[in-house]
Amino acid sequence: MSKTVLYARVSTADQTLDHQRTQAEAAGFRIDQVVADHGVSGLSTTLAERAEGRRLHDILRAGDTLVVRWVDRLGRNYQDVTDTIRAFMRQGVVVKTVINGMTFDGATSDPIQQAVRDALIAFMAATAQAQAEATKEAQKAGIAAAKEKPTKYLGRKPSYSREAYAVAADMLAAGAGTSEIARAAKLTRQTVLRIKADPAGAERALAAWGL
Repeated sequence: MSKTVLYARVSTADQTLDHQRTQAEAAGFRIDQVVADHGVSGLSTTLAERAEGRRLHDILRAGDTLVVRWVDRLGRNYQDVTDTIRAFMRQGVVVKTVINGMTFDGATSDPIQQAVRDALIAFMAATAQAQAEATKEAQKAGIAAAKEKPTKYLGRKPSYSREAYAVAADMLAAGAGTSEIARAAKLTRQTVLRIKADPAGAERALAAWGL
């Protein structure tokens, strides 16, 4: 009997496990099993290097569905993400994302559909890596700015938490709409628009306030 498995990667700057499961269920997925890795980096750690990530290849069988919030849960390294999704498809596993409702299925034999699918996988994987690298640089810049001016006015305290910022940044990278992001991150549309307009500035504000 086929099953649906949710894989979640949880770190201090990302969504909680409960949040990721709630999002998946709200999108219509009926989750049979949850596999989660905690406190790991998607940019420097491949799926195969994570304790629970390795279990996925043992748990999943042909006909099963793997659900992830977005491809960045599998990793934020372009090569790792593309290799991982294609490996699962070769196993007969269907990979689906909560954000944007993408489906990657290896069953199609039509060459045009295959080309479109593979191009989309490559684009989403590249976007995940680019977003991760941009966020990392913004964090460095924010911390450096906070250290250089520790006694000066810090500016207005952010109305969002680091977790909410991470949710918004990830969903913006995935191309989600402003209203959808606001609901998922529990932010106002205006706050989402400010983060979208200046993600580095939003990150600096968090670092300046030690959030």
